[in-house]
Amino acid sequence: MAPSKLIVPSAAPAADGNVLRITPQSAGWSYVGFEVYRLQAGQSLKRETGENEACLVLLSGLADAATSGHKWARIGERMSVFEQKQPYAVYVPPGDAYALTALTEVELAVCVAPGKGSHAARLIAPSDIEVEIRGKGNAQRRIHQILPEQKEADSLLVVEVFTPGGHWSSYPPHKHDEDNLPAESYLEETYYHKIQPEHGFAIQRVYTDDRSLDETMAVRNSEAVLVPKGYHPVSAPPGYDVYYLNVMAGPIRTWKFHNDPDHEWIFKEWAK
Repeated sequence: MAPSKLIVPSAAPAADGNVLRITPQSAGWSYVGFEVYRLQAGQSLKRETGENEACLVLLSGLADAATSGHKWARIGERMSVFEQKQPYAVYVPPGDAYALTALTEVELAVCVAPGKGSHAARLIAPSDIEVEIRGKGNAQRRIHQILPEQKEADSLLVVEVFTPGGHWSSYPPHKHDEDNLPAESYLEETYYHKIQPEHGFAIQRVYTDDRSLDETMAVRNSEAVLVPKGYHPVSAPPGYDVYYLNVMAGPIRTWKFHNDPDHEWIFKEWAK
C-alpha cells in the first residue's frame, strides 16, 4: 500500500538541523507552514520571518533565543515533551528575524502563517500557558494552550496535547473546514506526533461527510499529519502515550468547529 499523502515523515538532520518541513506549497493550501529542527549543543538557527509571523516552540532542550530587538538567555526546562511541563515559546512578528542557539540537544518546532505586524516579539513562558483537562473517561487528555485565540497573534493558533495510552483525543470528531462564521471557521491544521515509547504508533483518521476524503493512518514517532479538511480524531494504543503539537491558521483567527453529527451524542452523555 502506498504511504498516505497526508503523512509527512521526518528525515535525518540537514546541515541546519532541519528534519521536517511543510510549506503551504507542499501541503497544497494557503496558510500553515511548519518545520522541525534538531540542533546539537552549540548549533544555531537564524532566520528572517519575511511576510510571516512565527511561533518557535521549544519541544525539548535548553537554548538562548533572540529577535532583532530582544534577547532571552537559557530558556527551556523540559528534556522531553512527555515530562508534560508547559514549554517555552517565542512569538516573532513579520519583518523581524530570530536566532536560537542550542545549549543542549534541542528539538525546535517553527510554526508560521501570514502576519500583519500587529504584535511585538515576546517570550511565551510556561507560566503564560494555560493547562486544560479536556474530555471524559478514555477520551480525557491534557492540553497546553501555547498560542490560543485569546493571546496576541495575527493568524497562528498553537496548542499541544498529551493523550495517555488507551485514550482518544480530538474526540468526539470535529472539523473546521468551512468559512461559515459564527458557526464554523476555516482553519488548516498540522499534527506533529511524538510517541512514548518511540517504537509505537498513533492512529489518526481524517474524513469528510461525503467520504471523498477518508483515511485511517498509523502514525509513527516524529511524523506530521496534514488536515486540509474534515474530521480528524486521534487514538493512542494501550501502552503508548501520544503527544502532538497542533498548528492552525486561516483567513480569520478564531477556532469555531463543527462536530460530526453521528457522534455528537457523546457530548450529551458527558453532560449528564
